[in-house]
Amino acid sequence: MPSQAQINLPAEPARQTGLLRPALTVFVGLSIVTGLLYPGVVTGIARAVFPHQAAGSLIVQNGRTVGSELIGQPFSDPKYFWGRLSATAPMPYNGAASVGSNLGPTNPALTDAAKARIDALHAADPDNKAAIPVDLVTASGSGLDPHISPAAAQYQAGRVARLRGLPEANVKALIAANTEGPGMAVLGEPAVNVLKLNLALDGLK
Repeated sequence: MPSQAQINLPAEPARQTGLLRPALTVFVGLSIVTGLLYPGVVTGIARAVFPHQAAGSLIVQNGRTVGSELIGQPFSDPKYFWGRLSATAPMPYNGAASVGSNLGPTNPALTDAAKARIDALHAADPDNKAAIPVDLVTASGSGLDPHISPAAAQYQAGRVARLRGLPEANVKALIAANTEGPGMAVLGEPAVNVLKLNLALDGLK
C-alpha cells in the first residue's frame, strides 16, 4: 500500500508573530514621525519665523495679556465700540465653544436677535438716524469674529465721541488708523479689530 504524502503546515502562532512584528514597527515609526518629529519641527519653525502668531496673536498691555487679535470680546458699554453678535455658549465669544447660530433667514429667532441689537443701538444713540450696517446686527459663522466693517465703526463714532467728550474727528481718525486692509492686499475686505480699537480709544488723552 503506497504511503500517503504528509503536508507540513506552518504553525499558526509563528505566522501571526511574523506579521505582528512589522506592523508594530511601522506603527511605532509613524507615531514617532507624525506625532513627535513633524509637530516639533513645524512648531519650532513657526515660533522662529512667526513668534507672535505662534503664541496666539496675544495682545499685551503693561505686561498684562488683555486678549487675542483672533478672538473678539463682548462690549456693551456705550462708551466703547461694539462688535458683532455671538452665538457661543454659555457666554458670548467663548473661545472653547466656537459655533454659529445656524439660524435660517426665515427663522423668527434671527429676526428677534437682530431687532434686539437694533433697539440697543438706538437706545444708546437715539439721535443717530443713519442706516445700521448689517454686521452689527448679525452673528458671524464662528461666533468669535473680532472684526467689524469700517462702516460699522463709523456708525458708532458719534456715540463714542459724545460719551467720552472727544471730538468726533479724533475718533474717526482713530478708526482709520486701526482699519486693516485685505489679507495679502487682495483677499477679503477692510476690517476693524474691535478690541484693538477700544484699547487705542482708552489710550487717548
